[in-house]
Amino acid sequence: MIFIASGGGILSFNTGFAFWVIVSMILFLYVMGKYAVPPIVKALDQRESRIKESLESAEIALAKAEQISKDNKKALKEAENQAQKIRKEALEDAEMLRTEKIEKAKQDAEKILVSARNTIEQEKKKALVELRNEVADLAIKSATLILNSELDQIKNKKLVDNFIKDLSTHI
Repeated sequence: MIFIASGGGILSFNTGFAFWVIVSMILFLYVMGKYAVPPIVKALDQRESRIKESLESAEIALAKAEQISKDNKKALKEAENQAQKIRKEALEDAEMLRTEKIEKAKQDAEKILVSARNTIEQEKKKALVELRNEVADLAIKSATLILNSELDQIKNKKLVDNFIKDLSTHI
């Protein structure tokens, strides 16, 4: 059995059919190129531009976010510095107030001490005057008793006063 390629084998070539396939293919490509491909290309171009815009927007947003982050870090650092400055000033104010109170207390103590010394000195002088007067009175009484009226009262007082003055200059 021998098959001849005359009518319908797999390897047979029909030129009429090939011609119509080529014409249909050219017509299909023409219609596609004229009506279908331009909208598809336009849609792809629009999509590409939207993607570029989105990427650019994302880059801008990222740059803004980084700048905000830097600004926040800077603000935080400034706030920390300000807090340290306020803390330092408060400590300095407290130390100054403490120093002022100590100085005022020292001044008050010095005033009290000076006042006490003055009071003691006045009391001492007053006691010395009273002691002199008593010593003078005792001396006069003693002299009066000893002399039994040989001298009068005024002369006795002068003698005792002179004696006490001499005595106080030697002390």
